[in-house]
Amino acid sequence: MKKLFILGALFVAAATQAQTVWTPDLGNGKYKNPVLYADYSDPDVIRVGDDYWLTASSFNHMPGLPILHSTDLVNWELVNTVFLHQEPLETFDKVTPGEGVWAPAIRYHNGEYYIYWGNPYEGVYMTKTTDPRGEWSKPHLVKKAEGIIDTCPLWDEDGRAYLVHGWAGSCAGFKSVLSVTEMTPDGKSLFGDEVMIFDGHDAHPTVEGPKFYKRNGWYYVFAPAGGVKPGWQIVLRSRSPFGPYECRTVLHQGDTDIPGPHQGGWVDDVNGDCWFMHFVDMYAYGRVVHLQPMTWSDDDWCLIGIDRNGDGIGEPVHTYRKPAGKSEVKTPVDNDEFSDRRLGIQWQWPANPQTGWYFTNPTDGEVRLYCKHFDGVQSLWKVPNLLLQKVNAPNYTVTTKVSFRGAYEGDRAGLVMMGRSYATLGFEYRGGKVYLTQEECIGADKGKTAVRNSEVELESGEAWLRCRIELQKNDDGTPRMLCNFSYSTDGKKFKPLGKSFVGREGHWIGAKIGYYATAEIVKNDGGWLDIDWFRTSAK
Repeated sequence: MKKLFILGALFVAAATQAQTVWTPDLGNGKYKNPVLYADYSDPDVIRVGDDYWLTASSFNHMPGLPILHSTDLVNWELVNTVFLHQEPLETFDKVTPGEGVWAPAIRYHNGEYYIYWGNPYEGVYMTKTTDPRGEWSKPHLVKKAEGIIDTCPLWDEDGRAYLVHGWAGSCAGFKSVLSVTEMTPDGKSLFGDEVMIFDGHDAHPTVEGPKFYKRNGWYYVFAPAGGVKPGWQIVLRSRSPFGPYECRTVLHQGDTDIPGPHQGGWVDDVNGDCWFMHFVDMYAYGRVVHLQPMTWSDDDWCLIGIDRNGDGIGEPVHTYRKPAGKSEVKTPVDNDEFSDRRLGIQWQWPANPQTGWYFTNPTDGEVRLYCKHFDGVQSLWKVPNLLLQKVNAPNYTVTTKVSFRGAYEGDRAGLVMMGRSYATLGFEYRGGKVYLTQEECIGADKGKTAVRNSEVELESGEAWLRCRIELQKNDDGTPRMLCNFSYSTDGKKFKPLGKSFVGREGHWIGAKIGYYATAEIVKNDGGWLDIDWFRTSAK
């Protein structure tokens, strides 16, 4: 490695290769749900011209605020991220599970794209740009406050602007209510009284995630209620942004097997038909994104999905005709040959990345992760230098070619399936020898430490590591992610190692797969893991 590349440049979108392990486009004018079988929690979407833009929660993972692009609401590409480091730095330079960007809203106003989000411990933030693929402004603190979450702006025809939001019970001391505040037309600050517009305690507990719209003189607030996994969608409407609001339930599980259709956003296609994108919680797989048809009645109420049982409430669809728009099969990238100076756009760290964690070597087509020691860290749950990406399909195989060089006793590196519980397949340098180990840590978020299931001694640190991911069902019908690990020393014959591992979600996020590189001894020039490539296969 001859050159240290500036971190800010490393995460500009690298040349991508479309992954094929999950493709929602059925090729016959229809699509299947989920349209994004990956953890894009709390999605919000807009259309500008022929282009659709989507963003989602990123919490403490960096780079933050993903930007996805589509021309038909079905085929999506990950094209950008808003920022590489999240502020305040003293908070997000460390691993802070569940903190950071909660439920962003994306809007287009006067030639600019805006994203608003609430950090429940810091306040309301905003960033903007004239090009979603380009550079976004440094996040601006609209209001310093605790407990405000799930923010969404609305610019009215008369030039006034408003912000709707929810409340985090952990910080505010109350939840299940929605509030509206007036906002300056430039979107940089709030003023006036905080007006509580809806109390969901009686019929719609845990109402949250509001999105603000206006249509035919009505102000609408779309919001999920009832909790993430068992919930439903409601719509509020009023002739004034401050209410009083009427309320209707417009989408629920009904007679389907799609639980808790949770928060999302309304968008129209180029033909004027309406659609709703929302997430469904798939446990370890995270909050995957579904697309629903949406219709309006003559009296200006909407219905999301299809009312199959005649109860006046929509139910989610498994398949449906595709929205109008230019269509080309595309999917968010997951493969990486590491042949660019920049890491693939799909990779994230659980904290702000730091100089010295890694180097890229595009000449040799690899990235090198350095084994690092972090004081007081008992497991990978609080290790910040994990290089991770989302799980992208219900069933697929990840294979990676790597080479490990141990320098000091206890240097360790390899492949990890990361969540509240995690499992690893990796190397350990011990007694001058290299061992390949398979470990699991059940209850890492509760302070538990890893247990070794199996190990083999290797002649060298070069190997091919593999994780097979399979969707199964628990006895109660809920999804279960089963992971099996294997390895090869020649890239042809793979041998299983250890035992099956049941994947777990993280804190508000799905499980992630990627790499770790840790050290027990604090010295210069420690060990490292050279990653040649990361590839996925449907087999």
